[in-house]
Amino acid sequence: MPLKFGSESVSHVNCLRVSADVVNSRGQRATGWGETPLSVTWAWPSGTLSYETRYEAMVAFCKYAAESFVEVNESGHPMEIGHVFLAERLPSVLEVFNKSHSTEPMPYLAALIVVSAFDIAIHDAYGNLHQIDIYDTYNSEYMTHDLSHYFHSSPEADQFQGLFPSDFLQSQPLFKVPVWHLVGGLDPLEESDKRDTDPKDGYPVTLTEWIKSDGLRCLKIKLKGTDSQWDYQRIVKVGAIALATGVDSLSVDFNCTVQTPEYVNEILDRLKEEQKQIFDLILYVEQPFPYDLDANQIDVSSLSARKPLFLDESAHDWKFIELGRQLGWTGVALKTCKTQTGALLSLCWAKAHSMPLMVQDLTNPMLAQIPHVRLAAHAGTIRGVESNGMQFYPEASAPEQRIHPGIYQRRNGELDLSTLSGSGFGYRLSEIERKLPQFTKISEKQSRNI
Repeated sequence: MPLKFGSESVSHVNCLRVSADVVNSRGQRATGWGETPLSVTWAWPSGTLSYETRYEAMVAFCKYAAESFVEVNESGHPMEIGHVFLAERLPSVLEVFNKSHSTEPMPYLAALIVVSAFDIAIHDAYGNLHQIDIYDTYNSEYMTHDLSHYFHSSPEADQFQGLFPSDFLQSQPLFKVPVWHLVGGLDPLEESDKRDTDPKDGYPVTLTEWIKSDGLRCLKIKLKGTDSQWDYQRIVKVGAIALATGVDSLSVDFNCTVQTPEYVNEILDRLKEEQKQIFDLILYVEQPFPYDLDANQIDVSSLSARKPLFLDESAHDWKFIELGRQLGWTGVALKTCKTQTGALLSLCWAKAHSMPLMVQDLTNPMLAQIPHVRLAAHAGTIRGVESNGMQFYPEASAPEQRIHPGIYQRRNGELDLSTLSGSGFGYRLSEIERKLPQFTKISEKQSRNI
């Protein structure tokens, strides 16, 4: 199924997979893996450049990221390595890259997606090096610095002294996680909406089929943000199906296309007056406004007074969450495609300020799905995790699904993480029979400097 994404539709995706070698002071080595879909339309909306031009630029940036990571020559916990790279290296690397390309500048968010695969691979490698689950290392035993080190530029940094990410993570992570289904703008809702061009591959097509097949209870509705009547009617249609099928949670996602809070306020007010039951099902509103928060400092308090308002594309790191909170945003949607390091720091800052969390999908397939769902299991979200790779390319993850069926199939409205085990992210990589294309390798000398 194609995915309607803002002003564009997505019918295919390419993934970046990274292998990172790390070495400790005793010469012991380990390898870790990270992966992310290069979601061009999400990270780099453009009215002038073609998809191919933007995609090729992101691929070219992969080499810049690889070389830059090894040049940093930083040592320590992955949080420390990732933080140094994000704070001190990435802005200048992106600036150099953009100067050397004649297209419009690549946004920071697109660069961050690329970097996330490297960052995740280093976290996985560190866990493998110590033969421990990576989530058991986010504490004083393994980390040199407490959180005040990472938040030093905030006037509130002192409140994080002596605290580590483990202090903000769930002490008993979930093995079964409620899962959200994405209702794309092109998705047929009922049998009468089916088209001759819809896939005939044995998987559900309509929303009602998906709800029945997967036992869904949570639906995220993609909207246009530029046509209030269409958006309202779409919410009403999906909401009516939700009420008829036992779905108990909705969210609405405008994908950064709205210019003023009044646009969303009017839709919510109309829903409250005309469709109160549907209005009550909406748990939160996701990122209606342009994601460059610095350039678009909109007071959103009138909207967040109506429903919780979650930062997504804007939540690059904790500094933007700090700014967003000042503008009236109330919650944060975490994504591992903004790096594991950045997601954990954002999580800690948000929780310290009583901001509710969600973990949102980037339509993660294959290995990318595992750090994604693990973050949700440890984060303590408002309600589970969004996971929609099985809607749009279920066969892409077939080798991983044979080892972890509950992570790549939604059953009874949940994902089952109980098959994950071992060190790092618990991929059980040696058991996954996936044939990979030839890798681009860096030199042995460089790889030892990670």
